[in-house]
Amino acid sequence: MCTLKVIFVCCILIMYDINIANSFPSFSIDGKDYPFSFYSRADWNADPSTDVRPLITPAPYVVIHHTYEPPACNDTAQCEAAMKSMQDYHKSLDWGDIGYNFCVGSEGGAYEGRGWEVVGIHAGKANSISIGICLIGDWREQLPPVQQLETTKALIEEGVKRGFISSDYKLIGHRQALPTECPGTALFNHISTWDHFVSQFEPPLTKKI
Repeated sequence: MCTLKVIFVCCILIMYDINIANSFPSFSIDGKDYPFSFYSRADWNADPSTDVRPLITPAPYVVIHHTYEPPACNDTAQCEAAMKSMQDYHKSLDWGDIGYNFCVGSEGGAYEGRGWEVVGIHAGKANSISIGICLIGDWREQLPPVQQLETTKALIEEGVKRGFISSDYKLIGHRQALPTECPGTALFNHISTWDHFVSQFEPPLTKKI
């Protein structure tokens, strides 16, 4: 009888540990913790990428984006669903994966897209020289929540600390690389006050062979 009780308690504890483990973000994709909630591709059940081209780091540019659809996500479940829907849509365009390197939700969580070391498809000529960060939601008329903005800044800082983003990086909005409203007028006006923002995107000259 005692043995059965012990087995029962052990099973309960194992189930408890599994539930606890699945209720928190990964925080790390390269062996180091992040100072904010971080969710890996595995956390949002990303499909394997079919477009993996190495990004030369440290990247000299950071490009800020927003989304018309999906709308702003306010909890982990919503944001993970938004990541999956974006990946599905971008794959339908033959991009092979979600286009962004990272996304940030309104709840302040950072979500791994293509990650630090893979070229994204998000800003034309800036793709191969930048980290693309999308603030999930439509930010044409209103600003994202404070926690979403702060996580975005912290994510950029982590990229610099870890050597994935150049210490003298240039920050631009998507509209500076391609003709688009993205990242929304309200958000664009706000990031224009951030450190490292530049008023003009200057792609590197293509060498003639």
